[in-house]
Amino acid sequence: MADIWLPNLLTNTPQEGYELAVKLSRAAVRITQSNPAVRNDLRAVYEKDAEALIATAAVVATNFQTVAAANNYWRN
Repeated sequence: MADIWLPNLLTNTPQEGYELAVKLSRAAVRITQSNPAVRNDLRAVYEKDAEALIATAAVVATNFQTVAAANNYWRN
């Protein structure tokens, strides 16, 4: 991972922060499973699994907590 794709966690609004949290979550999956074909095959399984979707929401929520703290729970 030589490229810097995340220069900081600062966002202007909570909505932008949430979108960044989703991006962080998706990046973790993409980095962990680098094969797009395998990711696509797995998506067909977890998109119909309520427990997997709840777990996904929990990961996004954790990332949102991190982004919110980095933004001083919105500095504006």
